[in-house]
Amino acid sequence: MLERMNCALVSAFVLVGSAASPRTGSDLLAPERLERVNVAAEAVEYRGKAAVRLVEAPGVTGDAETLAVVPGTRLRDGVIEIEIAGVPRAGTEAGGARGFVGLAFRLQKDPLRYECFYLRPTNGRADDQLRRNHTTQYVSHPDHPWHRLRKESPGVFESYVDLVPGEWTRVKIVISGTEARLFVHGAEQPSLIVKDLKLGATEGAVALWVGPGTEAHFAGLRVDPR
Repeated sequence: MLERMNCALVSAFVLVGSAASPRTGSDLLAPERLERVNVAAEAVEYRGKAAVRLVEAPGVTGDAETLAVVPGTRLRDGVIEIEIAGVPRAGTEAGGARGFVGLAFRLQKDPLRYECFYLRPTNGRADDQLRRNHTTQYVSHPDHPWHRLRKESPGVFESYVDLVPGEWTRVKIVISGTEARLFVHGAEQPSLIVKDLKLGATEGAVALWVGPGTEAHFAGLRVDPR
């Protein structure tokens, strides 16, 4: 059953080597191909879509990086699109888990460095305006985590967007030089604009990103270099 689901994983587009245009690959998000960093991955059917499910690996602490690098992707400027869904794992709802789910880009290894946009789905319809204002987030690992950015530049690197925990959400990231824009739900206008990417105009891989206490699903990845 798992093998059949892997073969049926959603088609994705990926920059391979020096290709000038994206290519398709039906097994791009197959768990056995992903370079997992402190996460467990499996192929599943989720809300009508073939998807990959990511959760923290057993024994991983909340301070560890948790992501899965998509092999063969390398991007400087371009567009990344994907459908994501995040929900707090059972037993974590009262501990501050928000269903953190997102995409890392321009990822470099040894040491691990990346830019990232992620969502906090449970904030989207919270009955608390301050929480709503923290629904989308930009971070840059390792030197600019969310709490540093929030302290040094309140409100600049996060914003509101309507979200429902566990539901599929289409996101698009447009990257150019030291600027990146996050679009949600197919909107024509971005939900979050970052004018000064902290790693500069670098180049690197794309990775599926999941935060602590989260069950995340990913489908329909497209990486389009420009």
